[in-house]
Amino acid sequence: MAKHGKKYEALAAKTGKDTVYQPKDAIGLVKKSAPAKFDETVELHLRTGLDPKNATQQLRGVALLPHGLGKKVRVLVFAQGEAERIANTAGADIVGGDDLIKKIEEGWVEFDTAIAIPEMMGKVGKLGKVLGRKGLMPNPKSGTVVGMNDLPRVIEDARKGRVEYKLDKTAIIHVPLGKVSFEEKMLMDNLTAVMEAVVKAKPSGAKGQYLKSVYVTTTMGPSIKLDLASAMALTAS
Repeated sequence: MAKHGKKYEALAAKTGKDTVYQPKDAIGLVKKSAPAKFDETVELHLRTGLDPKNATQQLRGVALLPHGLGKKVRVLVFAQGEAERIANTAGADIVGGDDLIKKIEEGWVEFDTAIAIPEMMGKVGKLGKVLGRKGLMPNPKSGTVVGMNDLPRVIEDARKGRVEYKLDKTAIIHVPLGKVSFEEKMLMDNLTAVMEAVVKAKPSGAKGQYLKSVYVTTTMGPSIKLDLASAMALTAS
């Protein structure tokens, strides 16, 4: 088990390992529990009762964060012809086809999200080993493989703070919510958006307790446990 520094241990003692907080109180506390000198990321961790190996219990989707993630999102679009023109007009940072695919094959991945039109996926598919492990592979389930008429909307959503959530091998979901420097209301709004999306996305094959625990933390700070019922009841007003 990794050892933590004195500052971390002191913060962990204040938050209380087994103490359960209302969402708003947890957000206020997490802002005070970031020990690093840099602007840490606030993260949400959800432990589910799903079986990652069961095809009917897979969970993957997107949530639009009202206040974004506190950084400029570099949007790449795989497109050619008229779709390439539309993507450029919509403000995508990088747009291309064969030359772009070759560049990525050689190891270039200087972007934050990738979008593709269906016609390009036959070629983009061979980038699975490069993009898959970085969570950058366009996928219809996450709404990043779309027709050219939908490109402006999807590109705009990506810029606003579109985050993808998905179940990992241990049945946990990890999602960034923003920066410690965000105002409490901004973090609460982003938390609400993710919780609302995840609750609505409950797989049809889910059995037993869907969500088992909810925590917020920062890049270097201790975890803070939220009241599960209150977190699941969050809705945008």
